[in-house]
Amino acid sequence: MLNPARPTLADAGASAGLLAVRRHNLALVMAHLRASGARSRATIAAETGLNKATVSSLVAELVERGLVAEGETERGAVGRPSQQVDLHGGAFFTVGAEVNLGYLAVVALNVRSEVLAERWVPVAADEVGTRVVLPRLAALVLEVAAELTAAGSELVGVTLAVPGLVERSTGRVLGAPNLGWSQTPVVETMRTLLGDPAWPLLLDNEANLAARAEVGSAGRAGVSDLVVLTGVVGVGAGVVAAGQLLRGRRGFAGEVGHLQLDPGGRRCGCGRRGCWETVVGLDALLAAAADGDDPVRGPGLDVVQRIGTVTARAAAGDARTLGALRGTAEWLGLGAGILVNLYDPEVLVLGGYFALLGPWLAEPLTRSLPDRVFAPARGGCRVEPSALGFTAAARGGALEAMSRIFDDPTVVATTAPVPAGAPA
Repeated sequence: MLNPARPTLADAGASAGLLAVRRHNLALVMAHLRASGARSRATIAAETGLNKATVSSLVAELVERGLVAEGETERGAVGRPSQQVDLHGGAFFTVGAEVNLGYLAVVALNVRSEVLAERWVPVAADEVGTRVVLPRLAALVLEVAAELTAAGSELVGVTLAVPGLVERSTGRVLGAPNLGWSQTPVVETMRTLLGDPAWPLLLDNEANLAARAEVGSAGRAGVSDLVVLTGVVGVGAGVVAAGQLLRGRRGFAGEVGHLQLDPGGRRCGCGRRGCWETVVGLDALLAAAADGDDPVRGPGLDVVQRIGTVTARAAAGDARTLGALRGTAEWLGLGAGILVNLYDPEVLVLGGYFALLGPWLAEPLTRSLPDRVFAPARGGCRVEPSALGFTAAARGGALEAMSRIFDDPTVVATTAPVPAGAPA
């Protein structure tokens, strides 16, 4: 006869099952608050289908973990007043850090997806190499982390964004032609520069992370199918279908800048000729808009200043600048038509430098799509400039790092033990 006081394998399995159910329900409450905002416990129970006792227990644990805060009491309704609960923005933060051809960007977000800190520094990353770029990026991350930690918040993860082929499982950049990187151990190097932190350090492609940021941005509520075009010198795409980011088998999807749309054309940084980015990248626009000795193409301006100069000239009616923008819009429409045919998105988002020149690119691109998209009325696809500028990928990186907490809130330590027998 089994000793009832001694745990059995069946007991252990049942306990593990209950813990898994509770983790799922904790994540469900977090996701619901993220999507819907502050709610009373009774409202959470009604909207999620969980019973009230379970919701009360889950909220209590989330409060103990510092992920949820209790707010104002809701009065005026029938019955006892109920206290509102919401995601707590002051306890934890994550950081997204991007390397791109002309700049470094760092963004810190709290659990409520609010921006706590932001840094943007112009850097000629292709010229100075990883020995300069990665220490500078690490210094920006540590600067932001120190600032927010001093204010009482805790860093729980960092995601690095790079334009190129990224192997997430090993933390290596396999190839970033415009940066001149190949087989670069980015995560290993950054982990050392950051002091071998305990929190996760992730790596992803910048267009994928920009798409993640766009899905959660203002004005995109309910949009589950979109394509984000990111553009500086290179061009990439982040594709979201039915709410899921399309990565491909090895995570290399989205390298649309290397579609060969101009066979026999200019040589690309990848070594091939006629890639899409050779005709729509920023270098191509500047070459069409100005002579080689023009200050807009000189070394003294960063990417934002260059685009500011182009914008000012276009607004003033400069014929050469406007002609260059028309040419860019034409080439942009050629590739965009292929992407709309392939993915049937609800929104095509112009990111990076395309967004800053949206007034001259979005409308002609929209006009050109009906001639290039098989579906009637361009498939209903809207063309919209991003409102996130050159920080979209860094913001998406912070969101990616935060996802582990929303997937499993128990990764954050609690200040008090969960009572035995608490409803799952």
